[in-house]
Amino acid sequence: MRDPQSDPGDLRPDSKDDVAFTFEQIPPPPPKPKRGLLRKFGPIGLLLFFLFGKVKYLSVILQVGKFKTFITMLISIWAYAMFWGWPFAVGFVALLFIHEMGHVVALRMMGIKATAPMFIPFMGAFIGMKQMPKDAFAEALMAYGGPFLGTLGAIGCAGAGVVTGNPFWYALATTGFLLNLFNLLPISPLDGGRIIGVISPKLWILGLIGAVGLFYLTWSPIVALIIIMGSLQIYQSSKRSAAEKARYYAVSPGKRIGMGLAFLALLAVTSFGMLAMQIPLDKFQQQESAVQQTPEDYKTQIRVR
Repeated sequence: MRDPQSDPGDLRPDSKDDVAFTFEQIPPPPPKPKRGLLRKFGPIGLLLFFLFGKVKYLSVILQVGKFKTFITMLISIWAYAMFWGWPFAVGFVALLFIHEMGHVVALRMMGIKATAPMFIPFMGAFIGMKQMPKDAFAEALMAYGGPFLGTLGAIGCAGAGVVTGNPFWYALATTGFLLNLFNLLPISPLDGGRIIGVISPKLWILGLIGAVGLFYLTWSPIVALIIIMGSLQIYQSSKRSAAEKARYYAVSPGKRIGMGLAFLALLAVTSFGMLAMQIPLDKFQQQESAVQQTPEDYKTQIRVR
């Protein structure tokens, strides 16, 4: 995805780097009791605090190319680990990285230079583009690359669950499918909005209505932010000239139909993947409940005898 404040019909980039965001829904963490600094933040957290204390040195280090990706990944892992534990945090950030690399690969295949991903805890990740896609179809391809590769990553986690039987992989796969399904919502600046824009930008209005309904059900601040961004996108699009829009959306019917079918196919795969992962997870929960109930049942039998 590219800058949520820019319009797909505007071929002139507003800055040197056009920024793309990926969002995901994060459930609110339960309250935690107060603990010591070392137990609460862990050794990596304390190390990051020390580095942030050396701001003038850190600002220099962060200018070194791909190290920015590495350090923001570490910060995100640390933040997520406070709620989900280190293994799941590492897996979740890895899925975000795979998603963003899908955008990078799609852009580079079209000859557009892209930066390495950067991570923002509890918001997602973004990449920078040195230039804008030439038309709406190119933009749709760029947007499609993220959830496409991200869904393959989720399928890989599901495969690991089948091989190992470990419910950790099924839970991670469920999160991966949800992440990419959420990004397929047909509202800009999400990937789904960029993809269906090649069919008709008017579909953004339907996506906006759906996002409002989702916010009513979840009261998620991430959804609220997307609604605001999507509303601004629609407003800015309405201000563009007819000639500019016609030039940017001059895409053949075959490409429009092909992208629409690809969008529906990916939507179906991510939805089915989420539902399919619930089967082994529910089975594991039932087995765990049975194991926890066994000692009580055994004591009851002894008392009866």
